[in-house]
Amino acid sequence: MGATLLVIEDETLLGTELTRHYKNGGWEVEWAHTLGQARSMLLEQRLDPLLILSDMSLPDGSALDLMESIHGQYAHAEWILLTGYGSVPDSVRALRIGAYDFLEKPCELEHLDLIVASAARSARAQRHLIYQTQQRYQQYSSKAFVGHSQAAQEIRELLIKLTKVPFSALIIGGETGTGKGLVARILHYGGSRAQHPMVELNCAALPRELLESELFGHEAGAFTGAKARHLGLLEQAHGGTLFLDEIGEMPLDLQAKLLKVIEDRRVRRLGGSKETLVDVQILAASNRDLEQMSKEGGFRADLYHRLSVFRLRLPALREIKEDLDDLVPLFVAEFNAEARKQVKIIPERVWNQLRSHDWPGNVRELRNVVERCVLFSDDAVFAEQWLQLPGKITSSPSLVTPNNNAQVCLPLDGSMVLEDMDRYIIETALKRNHYNIAATARALGTTRETLRYRIQKHGLKSSKLPSS
Repeated sequence: MGATLLVIEDETLLGTELTRHYKNGGWEVEWAHTLGQARSMLLEQRLDPLLILSDMSLPDGSALDLMESIHGQYAHAEWILLTGYGSVPDSVRALRIGAYDFLEKPCELEHLDLIVASAARSARAQRHLIYQTQQRYQQYSSKAFVGHSQAAQEIRELLIKLTKVPFSALIIGGETGTGKGLVARILHYGGSRAQHPMVELNCAALPRELLESELFGHEAGAFTGAKARHLGLLEQAHGGTLFLDEIGEMPLDLQAKLLKVIEDRRVRRLGGSKETLVDVQILAASNRDLEQMSKEGGFRADLYHRLSVFRLRLPALREIKEDLDDLVPLFVAEFNAEARKQVKIIPERVWNQLRSHDWPGNVRELRNVVERCVLFSDDAVFAEQWLQLPGKITSSPSLVTPNNNAQVCLPLDGSMVLEDMDRYIIETALKRNHYNIAATARALGTTRETLRYRIQKHGLKSSKLPSS
């Protein structure tokens, strides 16, 4: 098992027996004879037990007092308390301050083993959750909103303040691709709800009926096809955060239902008769002007005012082009790591093209462009020919044949994934070089072996291709 069990027991016979038994069971056992000794182990020696098995009453006080005094000062551990004379007030207090179980002496070892095994599973699950939360916090700290522009600095400062207060709702505005989802994760994982769920819903991605069912849930038989109870996202996010992206696309009648849930903090599933308590922080995002929509009747004014406890507008990338200096190297490093590339040099002419582009797709478009250039780079130099920015398409010598100066143009609207782009480029180059492997490899700046591998990978074998 390899985990540490702390036994706090002043009776020598029982302490010896528990230590021997659990050491034989694979535990690393530490034995404290008094509360003072246990306190020293936990706080001064930094012992990090998975479980604490303690007598309730010891010569120097009650284990419950120790539990309360050190709560939150070390990694999560489950407490199992033993007592020779149980009392209702003590058992209530023990469970209230977080004890896993409260057992009376004498206790059969077989029964205690079951409790210990169950408590160990609970402690491991809690520690795993804490670890995941810490990892998420590191990934989505306020520093994750990158940029040295004045606007970026102001947003980071506001995010730091927001993560320290228990706000109920917030509206994130800004064009598509400006990082609204990133901001939502920073607010959740940096705040007090980080150890509870973060549930995301794109309101523009679902038809009205399915959106209602996903958001509020339904009971079995509520409508055709509802064969079982389904907990809605509001219930799933209980204690945590619900991120409603593109909330401006939500139908007005569902907006009214959502407002009632936010006001009452209760939700009723479709087809249900009972209301369920929900405690949810709402983060609403839209690339549309919700305030103007509420004035024109396209969005409920009462819901807008309820959600706009705080409002945060993210700037378009064209407004903060100085942040390219921070974003581009960040994305290059990310895709270097993913694709095992070594791109380190970004020529000045590349920077000039990046800075002169208006980036209608904002940071999302920039990320896609950098990904393509890094993945298609053959050495340490950023592949300029794959920028393919509108109005700035650079002739790619790898795709020019002696009798044909046509270029390969690829869509950047998400309609073609990277694998399809790769396949299309190779297929086009083969056709232009009359399926000559050597000529195509030279045109693409790669080896014949690599080209043959990619031809096979993409299923481009043809009778026109020479055999291996």
